[in-house]
Amino acid sequence: MRELQFIRTGRLEWRERPDPVLRDPRDAIVRPFVAARCDGDTLPIHRHVSRAMQLGMRTGLIDPIVASICGPVPFRGPFGIGHEAIAEVIETGPEVTSLRRGDRVVVPWAISCGSCLECTRGLTAKCSTTRTSTLAAFGFGPASGQWGGMVADALRIPYADHMLVKLPPGLDPLRVAAASDNLADAWRCVVPPLAQRPGGSVLVLAGAAQSIGLYAAGLAVANGATVDYVDHRPERLEIAEKLGATVHPTAGKGRLRASDIPGRRYDIAVEATSTAAGVDLALRALAPGGYCTPVGYYLPPGTKVPLMHMYANDATLHISVSHVRPVLPDLLDFIARTDFPAEHVTTLLADWDDAPHAYTSRTTKLVLHRPPLDATT
Repeated sequence: MRELQFIRTGRLEWRERPDPVLRDPRDAIVRPFVAARCDGDTLPIHRHVSRAMQLGMRTGLIDPIVASICGPVPFRGPFGIGHEAIAEVIETGPEVTSLRRGDRVVVPWAISCGSCLECTRGLTAKCSTTRTSTLAAFGFGPASGQWGGMVADALRIPYADHMLVKLPPGLDPLRVAAASDNLADAWRCVVPPLAQRPGGSVLVLAGAAQSIGLYAAGLAVANGATVDYVDHRPERLEIAEKLGATVHPTAGKGRLRASDIPGRRYDIAVEATSTAAGVDLALRALAPGGYCTPVGYYLPPGTKVPLMHMYANDATLHISVSHVRPVLPDLLDFIARTDFPAEHVTTLLADWDDAPHAYTSRTTKLVLHRPPLDATT
């Protein structure tokens, strides 16, 4: 079968790998037919970071935990890339009871069993059954397991009854192309805290986590919040405004400054710049009792946070990988009920066969698609 593989910066190729087979009676085989590019995938695609990150870990400038996720030489190809997909079930093991051939499902980026201590606590990206290192995940290379990438002809899914979440009837797969990670990540940043702060105010500092910031802004508006969205990219500012946020263009691409942020205090802040300066400014922009979630890659081991300010302001800083599986049912139900237009964030819709070229595009959110199989065959 074909799998899209990252070879080196700026180059991806279709390469052959063995067809997946059922290895356990709880497995399923699925065929992805919609795939979205995660914001984080653009880092190695657009920048020569592999050897620089290796040197950074050796010299203490980058946290060594990166090696346990992406390998001792991070993002060294070739490896299967991609970890956001909507798929159709094509085969199930004899102990799979909730799925049948033709079901359309979201495939979470992290592999989880659903029954270990971590999974029962909702920490499915830290599943102790499936992890042999920091993560067990699609699309990050061998350090996170031999699962391959999601831009592939077929995938083996363990613990399929738990892992796979069916799309509600009538929900367009292209609308929820990023539900495996970025869309669900945005949901956990704003919707649960807004449930404790109805009608609250939300600040989104946008940047490297491009689509997460936009999804968060739109979901916050759709859940009754007032949203200020701060960014320098005209393309993203236009999308944020279309989703109902009040947009605030920054002066340029340089360091984010306090003057770029509106002079008010926020119940919730989403930090999507992937910078220490962004974290500091987001925390300082909170109202008393406010809640901040950074969603980028913060590589230096000594990233500073304003602890005394947080202490005096009763601030909550929550930073973690996204635990997608627990939020998917509520997320999908919300989008199906409200017609939330998540597809507005998609800036390039490309044919599946064009993946090697399309995946390198410098655009906010890429989605690949191909026709699904006829479920009756």
